[in-house]
Amino acid sequence: MTGLSLPRQYSQDLEAIRAKVLEMGGLVEDQFRQAIHALQEGDSALAEKVVAADEQVNQLQVSLDRACVELLVRRQPAARDLRTIVATMRVLTDIERIGDEVTKVARAAANLQTRNLLLLDPYRPVRAIAEAAQMMLRQALDAYATMDKELAVQMMALDEELDHLFHEMTRNLMTYMMEEPKTISASLEISWAAKAIERIGDHATNIGESVIFVVEGDDVRHTDYARRVLGIG
Repeated sequence: MTGLSLPRQYSQDLEAIRAKVLEMGGLVEDQFRQAIHALQEGDSALAEKVVAADEQVNQLQVSLDRACVELLVRRQPAARDLRTIVATMRVLTDIERIGDEVTKVARAAANLQTRNLLLLDPYRPVRAIAEAAQMMLRQALDAYATMDKELAVQMMALDEELDHLFHEMTRNLMTYMMEEPKTISASLEISWAAKAIERIGDHATNIGESVIFVVEGDDVRHTDYARRVLGIG
């Protein structure tokens, strides 16, 4: 008998898809860094570059979704193998949506510069939430790469802190706008960017939930799974 056995061929096909998913995740992670840098440095050209790169992410999602469906049809996997493909398709959706949120941050950075909006330090209000969201995204991709449930749970627990930072920033920004009405337009751009960053944390959490689905076989979406496991609250 020549060629690879069915299980071995399936495993190689699946790992090839997962490698491309991680490549897509790395691309989005890099775009996120660039969007934050554009906001910090007032680099509208870099911001526009980030926006344009979103099409590449969209095309990767389409091709990888198709590859997952073809693998399902050809191999008809069961149990953990089936969960891995389903979870991978979920992760693809979340990575693509993270890319969408990143473009919102980049557009805000571009708008602040091209419209010459008044704000002394646009990056300062979002520094803490940007750093938290970047950490969550990195850990989410690492957890997916290694199927590390413990890392996924630890990452998911960070989302509550990210939400707290976001709400605190929003309150501070509203106070600032009332005290300095000339900054309202710029502050609104920052607020929209901050909301996009907060949503990146939500999608990172979703990736963690997909890892748990593969490892444990449990669908923990819309639950307080991380809080229960870590004994928070």
